[in-house]
Amino acid sequence: MKLIFVTGGVISGLGKWITAASIGKLLKASGYTVNIMKMDPYLQIDAGTMSPFEHGETFVTTDGFETDLDLWHYERFIDQSMTSKSSVTSGQIYLSVIRKERRGDYLGKTVQVIPHITNEIKDRIKKLAADSEVTIVEIWGTIWDIEWLHFIESIRQLRQELGRENCMIVHVVPMITVTTSGEMKSKAIQHSVIKLRELWIHPSILVCRTREHIDQDLKDKLSMFTDIDSDHIIEALDQKSIYQVPLAFQQQNLHLLIQKRLFWEQREPDMEHWKYLVNAIMNPLKTIHIALAGKYTNLTDSYMSVIEALQHAWANHDTKIKVHLLDMESFEGPSREEKLSNYIKENDIKWFVVPGGFWSRGIEGKINIANYCRVNNVPYLWLCLGLQIAVISFARNVCGLETANSTEFNEGTVDPVVAIMEDQKTIENKWWTMRLWLYEAILKAGSKVHALYGQDTIQERHRHRYEVNPAYHEILEKNGMMISGMSPDGKLVEYIEIPNHIYYTATQSHPEFNSRLDKPHPLFVWLITACL
Repeated sequence: MKLIFVTGGVISGLGKWITAASIGKLLKASGYTVNIMKMDPYLQIDAGTMSPFEHGETFVTTDGFETDLDLWHYERFIDQSMTSKSSVTSGQIYLSVIRKERRGDYLGKTVQVIPHITNEIKDRIKKLAADSEVTIVEIWGTIWDIEWLHFIESIRQLRQELGRENCMIVHVVPMITVTTSGEMKSKAIQHSVIKLRELWIHPSILVCRTREHIDQDLKDKLSMFTDIDSDHIIEALDQKSIYQVPLAFQQQNLHLLIQKRLFWEQREPDMEHWKYLVNAIMNPLKTIHIALAGKYTNLTDSYMSVIEALQHAWANHDTKIKVHLLDMESFEGPSREEKLSNYIKENDIKWFVVPGGFWSRGIEGKINIANYCRVNNVPYLWLCLGLQIAVISFARNVCGLETANSTEFNEGTVDPVVAIMEDQKTIENKWWTMRLWLYEAILKAGSKVHALYGQDTIQERHRHRYEVNPAYHEILEKNGMMISGMSPDGKLVEYIEIPNHIYYTATQSHPEFNSRLDKPHPLFVWLITACL
């Protein structure tokens, strides 16, 4: 059992996730079996109820667990699906220990952070690590965070139990440059390492986030004050694309340092195809403009998975996508159609993507866009909530149901074309009304999605609560909407499209979660093809 812990110092937001994911990519490309997990300090059980403005986008694992987007980053770098075991929060840990205490598992003992909380953390790491040659564990936060300490103590204990040759720490820190003088300062890094050592943790490798190259003299100085060999100080220079980071680490032999430290034979990773795709991202032959119509547009991370899935597709088309984030509230009101038309012309918008979301804010703007794209033969891809918006718009403008709506937005609507299913209405716990996990869809022969996937049945991840109302399936299809994918029991709409439209396709799922740089999702690939 080999463990690599990725910790952070001084400030947050340095890229611990990309360090962990890049190390995973290099080791897997070297032929080792790899797994990655994330330790989060918050007291929620999962990330499902957190605001996108505060925490970024919520990701769903293949077994239906809601996490932050770091797990999706791991997936697309190592091309491996994460599960609920890969996401550990303090809330999970404390809840488990308290349940054991109530059950009587600790009778006669005083329940404490050490050993009970730390034992629970160690047990979860060991269970995930049992099936891989190496497991990378990213620890949220930075030194001096009080929520951090029980995770760090668990690392210390694991290193003692498993042997120092089986555990190593990669510490991610900022190299600070004084703006007035341009001088690079390492004092904050020194203090960060000192603080770690006070907790009996000694980093094996320093990854220094920097805007400029770190010269050898500065590395030698940092080595002297941190007691870390200078060749183990890795420069994490800002890159234009996150997909360049594994290649930058490879050039500095980070993979060989790790292999030597963990007593493995040294192997070079096969990164040729990755290099080809990165070159395609960095040197596109043409550019097309997309409008991403959302409601959390003040924070780009809220739609990171969709934007990245688009990038995966454009890398395979030698085409750059310029993403315009549209705040849908600005396209509501009496002059909304004129505003939208002007915006499209001014920004040369060729197509739209409408991602998922909850509640009514900005919904009428999205409904307007759905109708505009249908009437003007503009390619668009609607995801999750986007499918429901497309159905509402079609019901209003084609089926003659002028007040059609979702009960999520208007509980008293006369035509609830989107609603919660009857068997969900009696559930009190809001989390259990969500449809999460991988769900199967039967694709209709002759449909666009059937041709794109190239198979009769597919599985995609879901994260939603409302469904297209079965009472309206017939009228939608009678008026020209094709329900091109259904749940195996024939009750739930999974895909819709309009025949003869260049690309008017929507899915109730989140296909962006299954996209990879070297395996772009077919729905996104064909969307770019339609635009070109």
